[in-house]
Amino acid sequence: MMIKQLIEMLEARKAEMIQIRRYLHENPELSFKEEKTAKFILDFYSGKDVEIASNVGNGYGMIATINGRKPGKTIALRADFDALPILEETDLPFQSKNEGVMHACAHDGHTAYLLVLADCLIQLKEQIPGTIKIIHQHAEEVPPGGAKSIVESGMLDDVENIFGIHLLPTDPAGVIGYHSGYSMAGRSYLKVRIQGVGGHGSSPHKANDAIVAGAYFVTAVQTIISRRLNPFDMGVITIGSFDGKGTFNVIRDYVELEGDIRYMSDETKDIIEKELQRITAGIETEFGVQCELTFTPDYPPLYNNPEMTDLVRNSLERVIDRDIKEITEYPMMSPSDDFAYYLEKIPGCYFYIGCTPKGVKTPYFNHHPKFDIDEDALLVAAKAVGYVVCSYYGLDGEE
Repeated sequence: MMIKQLIEMLEARKAEMIQIRRYLHENPELSFKEEKTAKFILDFYSGKDVEIASNVGNGYGMIATINGRKPGKTIALRADFDALPILEETDLPFQSKNEGVMHACAHDGHTAYLLVLADCLIQLKEQIPGTIKIIHQHAEEVPPGGAKSIVESGMLDDVENIFGIHLLPTDPAGVIGYHSGYSMAGRSYLKVRIQGVGGHGSSPHKANDAIVAGAYFVTAVQTIISRRLNPFDMGVITIGSFDGKGTFNVIRDYVELEGDIRYMSDETKDIIEKELQRITAGIETEFGVQCELTFTPDYPPLYNNPEMTDLVRNSLERVIDRDIKEITEYPMMSPSDDFAYYLEKIPGCYFYIGCTPKGVKTPYFNHHPKFDIDEDALLVAAKAVGYVVCSYYGLDGEE
């Protein structure tokens, strides 16, 4: 029975998953610059009975194709491997050696579990009635990201369903979360340059103060959320940068603001964009300034196919495994992930693996400089995806 063999193989290689994760954690690389990480992944597959395509998409993306014993359905599994521009503040003995760069979003763990799972599937390929494509994806953190370009490469055109996981410290290791339908927010980038007329701080009547106009913009855009969106629709506008630094007695002639926009549907995105245009046009009239608005959609909302989500939930709820303790429904989440691009084209499911460090009551969330995981979650992730694969191919019972 393949499922029994696979789980035993994964359990025997837990220490290897941890070792890989720690190596990657020590040697993080930023999006689109993951040259050494990509080489590490390629070297891992060296000599194995698998087809490898490298430099897929707009960077260092890779696809390892595992051909089973006979033609059948083709599925894909994905893990990302880029890091973030964050100065690590943990006290881990395997802390980042690349100052100012950190695996603060668990992509080191994603890659570690999937490498070992993929190797086990390669060894059991004669029992697989189909094809499994292992996607090692670059540049999840920085738009346009790697996923969109991998989809556009055409190398996934034959994939019928796709699965992926994300480690989250919202629950301890052993807890697995899922959500059907729209599950993670879409994201757009906002920038506005407000050009006024500079002047002396003592004579504001002879200038058009760009800082005052910018301050009004910061307040006004929040009315889009409170007064233009349906109260049952999710939307967030965060102004994260207000570049107006000057001299205390000088009226600055321009300011630049940047913001982050989240939404759970394309309709909401369109409403927000339209209202931003309306507000900037009003500010031009009200303050006698000129506004240059940039609105760039980054990642679409992530939509989990209900049928594939049911497959994940059902396959995991019926297993008896000491490492998998609870399967629970998660709410929609406001963070974004470019896995959404795969799901726009291929029905699939992106689900969550708890990883709260042991003994920690209030864990640091992803993207924090003190972020860490319980490494037991690596085996949980490998097992969970392994169970889903076996269930998908009908390999979770007696053959």
